Amino acid sequence: MDLGIKGKIALISGADSGIGWHTARLLLAEGVTVVITDQYQDKLDAAAQQLDAKPDQLHAFVADITSIDSIAALRDKVLDAVGDIDILVQSAGITGAQGLFHELTDEGWMETLLVDLMGPVRLVNAFLPSLRTGGWGRLVFLASEDGTQPYDDELPYCSAKAGVLALAKGLSRSYALEGLLVNCVSPAFIHTPMTDAMMEKRADKLGVSVPEAITTFLDEKRPFIELKRRGTPDEVASVVAFLCSDLASFVNGANYRVDSGSVASI
Repeated sequence: MDLGIKGKIALISGADSGIGWHTARLLLAEGVTVVITDQYQDKLDAAAQQLDAKPDQLHAFVADITSIDSIAALRDKVLDAVGDIDILVQSAGITGAQGLFHELTDEGWMETLLVDLMGPVRLVNAFLPSLRTGGWGRLVFLASEDGTQPYDDELPYCSAKAGVLALAKGLSRSYALEGLLVNCVSPAFIHTPMTDAMMEKRADKLGVSVPEAITTFLDEKRPFIELKRRGTPDEVASVVAFLCSDLASFVNGANYRVDSGSVASI
């Protein structure tokens, strides 16, 4: 399918693996020039090599989205390498502090909110002038089912993702007439390194294998995932790519759930 974005320029955070990496792969296939960013150079280099893009179509720059200085340096590198971007996909995030409310520390809350809420705020703040220059733009946030269906043992993450949904909705009202459309994608239990780590921790705690941990998690914690499996990063990235495209020209301020029914409400 032709998404109508050949020649556009995209920046994708959290792109050394998972949904960010798969989104990069799909956009590259559409003829988009892509900049991927994440925290660690070795992982980013490996991710870029696996994408196997044409020369000058892919760039990889390290950045820490919790650091204003690091984001400013990233902005300068991107502008120097490719100029103003047309598309920003904010995919970076962490699970953060887990446990019941009385078990959480202030430090755990602040670390989670810094990465999962203030990270997106700071990244958008740095690149918004670039997104506003061309009369056409797409900004897609990776939120989560947790933003609308909070779980009592993941409240910092849930609160941060609820904040991302509110941030996106507010931004969508500010810049639509300039051609910048802002939307969210909210996955549930996708097969990524983040959920791998969650399931390994669960397996250790319960003294079971990782596959058994996944099965019991689905039964006990995510009973409305009707397909009874983790989603794949490609299944989320395809929706992200659509929202980055010219086909989504009347989609703004929306939250697309890719969750197999995990959110129980309509």
